[in-house]
Parts: sequence; structure tokens; C-alpha cells
Amino acid sequence: MRKVKKDGGLEEMFKKLLSSVFVLSLAITLAACGKEAKETTSSTGSDKSEEVTRLRLGHITNESDAWHLGAEKFAELVEEKTNGSVIVDLYPSSTLGNDRDLIEGMQLGSIDFALVAGVLSNFYAPYSILELPYIFEDSEHLEKVLYGEVGEQLKQDLLDNTGVRGLDFWIRGPRVLTANKEITSASDLAGIKIRVPEIPASIAAWEAMGATPTPMAFGEVYSSLQTGVIDAQENPFALIESNKLSEVQDYLMLTNHVYGYVQLAMSEKTYQSLTPDQQVAIKEASKEATEFENNLVNELEVELLQKLKDAGMNVVEPDIESFSKLAKSVHKEFADESDAHRKLYDSIIEAK
Repeated sequence: MRKVKKDGGLEEMFKKLLSSVFVLSLAITLAACGKEAKETTSSTGSDKSEEVTRLRLGHITNESDAWHLGAEKFAELVEEKTNGSVIVDLYPSSTLGNDRDLIEGMQLGSIDFALVAGVLSNFYAPYSILELPYIFEDSEHLEKVLYGEVGEQLKQDLLDNTGVRGLDFWIRGPRVLTANKEITSASDLAGIKIRVPEIPASIAAWEAMGATPTPMAFGEVYSSLQTGVIDAQENPFALIESNKLSEVQDYLMLTNHVYGYVQLAMSEKTYQSLTPDQQVAIKEASKEATEFENNLVNELEVELLQKLKDAGMNVVEPDIESFSKLAKSVHKEFADESDAHRKLYDSIIEAK
């Protein structure tokens, strides 16, 4: 009887087919794991799957600060207005880096949103005019500039020159000075090492006022005050209180030298990746969050000052004119840097 010989070719082909199916299944599984999670939403009564876009928003303050509370409101509004198709995850306390890191991240598209202020002048120089001490008389003067034609032009110029889209300006409380000795006039600043942000206008102004400015990231301020690397710093009440600087500073001087802002900004790369409806939702959410944050800041100013007093800080009302006169001596230098600087400076002065 003749034996039937097995077909080795068919057997080998079958093995290869099984192997190919396994590899293909594994690839599909890995690809699915790499995709964003999907949620099921329904607007007409029938289920509809929609991909969820998760975006990151970073800032340097902690979770008790008005910036973070405003950011929470923004994230809540974005989710609501996009029907859950866009989720904004918040990263406070310099989790994603300092101000410069956040701006560079938005340029690259690795960070989607950030709350940033004066360091923007290192990326678009005319913004330095906004940081000149005593250029704004009060909050009303600041708002008139930021929420008018000048502010709109600033946002457009920032976008054109940096690839960062300024959504809205948020108002901050005025910057004040803290130190471990009482400072009643500018003459008392001699020999004082003061931390300032990495902003040329701030550095020049504090030098003119007689201090020794030391630029550093905000995240280093507490430890630097604690160890004596610096003697003083300047910031609004909110940052002083939320970061417990009263533990390492004894005196708070109401210099009100900068009426400032923080800008809710967005990576243009991220903005262009969204649908038109999502872009509209982002803009609407930003406007509403701005109103929320501004109202919150105004409500908290009196309360924050009292908290700083209760924490043991001695509040001093200094001779502001002695600071103002010296600080204004550097205004012309910065206003004359370019036509754009001069135009912005003159627009601010004329808005008084």
C-alpha cells in the first residue's frame, strides 16, 4: 500500500499565515492604545462616537491662586462649549516649567495653553513697555489700554512674531515690594538684592531705583529668600500670599509700581489643529473666564492684604514719588528701542 506524503509546502504556508495574523492583531492593538480615549455623546438621541482632544495648560502659581481658579473656570467652559470634545488638563506650580519654558512649549506645540506675563517681552520686545514701573497710573488706566485697540494690536503682533496666540488679558493686583527691613523711600534700597523676573525693563528700573536686581524664575524665590541669596522681591498680593512669602519676609511696602496683567495664551499650532467650532468655543470660554478671573481678583485684594497682615507682615506706605521719579528715568531708553516700542509707549501715555 502506497503511503500518502504530507505536503510540507502547504503546512509551511499555513504557519506563515497564522504568524501574519498574529502580528497584524498585535499592531492593531498597539495602535489603538496610542490613540486618544473616545467618549460616546448624543445630541439627537442616537449614540455618536467622538474623539476627545486633551490639551495642556500650564502656569507658575499654585492651586489656591486666582490664576488657577480662572484656569479651572476656563477648562470647565471649554468642555461645556465643545460638548466634551476638548478637555483642558491643568498643570499649576511650574509643573510644565517656568514662564520661558511655557512660551517656548507653545511655540513648539508641546504645550497648548499657558498663563504668562512679562517674560513675553523676551519673545516680542515691545511687550517690555507694559512692564515699565509707574507707566500705568492705576487699574482703570491699564484696562483702558488692554481692552481697547492697543490690546488687540498687541495680541496680533504677538501672534505674527512668535506663533503664540494671545487669547485674553487677565488683570492682576498691583505689584508691591516685600523685604526683611522697612523701606520707606527709594534711598533705602541701597544694597538690597531684589529678585525680579527675567524682564529687561524690570531690571533697569530697579537698578535706577537703587537696588541690586537679581533675575530668577519665580519657583526659586522662596528658597532664595530663605537662604539669603536675595533680600527682597516684588509681586501682587495673590502670589505673595499663596506662596507663603510671609514666612520669609517681614515687611510689605505698598509701592504699587506695576499695574499688570497675565495673558491666557495658546499655541497657534494647537489652535489650527482644532475644528472651526472648537476654535469659536475656545474664544468664548476665554472671554467668560477673563470676566470671572477679573472679578475674583477685585474681590480678593482686600482679603489678601488682611491675610498678609494676619500672617505677621508689617505693612508700610512708602514715599511712592521717590520710587516713581527714579523708575521713570529709564522709560525713554525703552520707548526709543524701536518704532513699535515708541508707538506703544505713546499710546499708553495718551490713554491716561
